[in-house]
Amino acid sequence: MSASLDGKLVVAISSRALFDFEEENLVFEQSDDRAYRALQLQRLDIPAKPGVAFSLVQKLLAFNHAAPSAGDGSQPVEVVILSRNDPVSGMRVFRSAQHYGLSIERGSFTRGQSPWRYLKPLHANLFLSAHLSDVRAALAAGVPAAQVYPQSIHASDTHPAEVRIAFDGDAVLFSDEAERVYQAQGLQAFQQHEVDHATLPLPDGPFKPLLAALQRLQAAGTPAMRIRTALVTARSAPAHERAIRTLMNWRVEVDEAMFLGGLDKGEFLREFEPDFFFDDQTGHIQSAARHVPSGHVASGIRNADS
Repeated sequence: MSASLDGKLVVAISSRALFDFEEENLVFEQSDDRAYRALQLQRLDIPAKPGVAFSLVQKLLAFNHAAPSAGDGSQPVEVVILSRNDPVSGMRVFRSAQHYGLSIERGSFTRGQSPWRYLKPLHANLFLSAHLSDVRAALAAGVPAAQVYPQSIHASDTHPAEVRIAFDGDAVLFSDEAERVYQAQGLQAFQQHEVDHATLPLPDGPFKPLLAALQRLQAAGTPAMRIRTALVTARSAPAHERAIRTLMNWRVEVDEAMFLGGLDKGEFLREFEPDFFFDDQTGHIQSAARHVPSGHVASGIRNADS
């Protein structure tokens, strides 16, 4: 019987999102792929340093060791490398993963070509990449995806048994319906629109499937690992109600909700200490990246012309 990823939480990740390959990438940008490949081959036995999404991957994979079903060979989480690296450079990626005890067995290395087209056969629940064009293509194909900021502060090690993930609301968990009203008519019209539609659930955003998949992983149950999620949004009362009611309608829960009314998100995220934060606005990501690992979700009206 052939192998299957059905029913698993599948995370596809680029090599630069998982490991710190910024020095090597600089060689690529200043020279060519042959110089990059030679450098990676030269460093084949030197484990790469952890990258911005390392903590997220490490903790999600820990569910495989902690899950009640782990003993029968079925594991709830699968991490796959999806990289523009060449296959030779890919050897260092796998060796680095092995060095850190990351159980990553699958990968596709496309030598400069966009790898997003392999997301569908993987049934990926999340794609993390340093390439904005790949992220845009993945989102257009219906896969939750974010451009990582490699210079982001790495995750805190304060919560080793807890995967912490924070999401923006509009254009991330929810559609950009309300954001379009704000952009066209201003804050007062946005607030009134949300009050008038408080009982009408917002349409799904690109990351709703990931939040639902995380809830299924949590519901599978393991005392050794858990997931804690947060909604971190610029909304404020009275526009908060529609967001909460939408989650209730989806029968999806978050552990924390921060309605910040336009306050800078960075310091609040610093206190929440997520392993990753997702937002559609680059300004919010740049602020957050000074405190926590962050990724830009290039969706919605805010990203229409960028």
